Amino acid sequence: MDELHAEPIKILLVEDNPGDVRLTKEALKDSKIHNTLEVVEDGQEALDYLRKKGKYKNAIRPDLVLLDLDLPNKSGREVLEEAKSDPNLRSIPFIILTVSTSDKDVLRSYDMQANAYVNKPIDLDQFVRVIHSIEDFWFTIVKLPSKSE
Repeated sequence: MDELHAEPIKILLVEDNPGDVRLTKEALKDSKIHNTLEVVEDGQEALDYLRKKGKYKNAIRPDLVLLDLDLPNKSGREVLEEAKSDPNLRSIPFIILTVSTSDKDVLRSYDMQANAYVNKPIDLDQFVRVIHSIEDFWFTIVKLPSKSE
């Protein structure tokens, strides 16, 4: 195992749909890359996790965030905007993983420094392929920033 993957890759999934959470967990469980997946269900929880607030005071900084746009309490758009304007969080890659195909959402997400925008497929096999593609690209091809708390 190379130095990059000596520790599990830490992924934060910000998703309020239990079905999508289950599919993502299944896709990552069968992964060839050792990973841990933490899940939060709304935007405020995501920011608390990333900022290690409240019940997340011992949270481990994720290597990657998979972020839905439509979330309760604080939207994914707000989470992305706040995280990318925070010097302590802006280097974490954020992948927007959403059902929205709106050009406005795509453009706005990239304007707010999203690292990628991916549409969630409806089909189970395609969903698994998308998760594996994200994982392959971000954890085998891309060099991520070194972890700094």
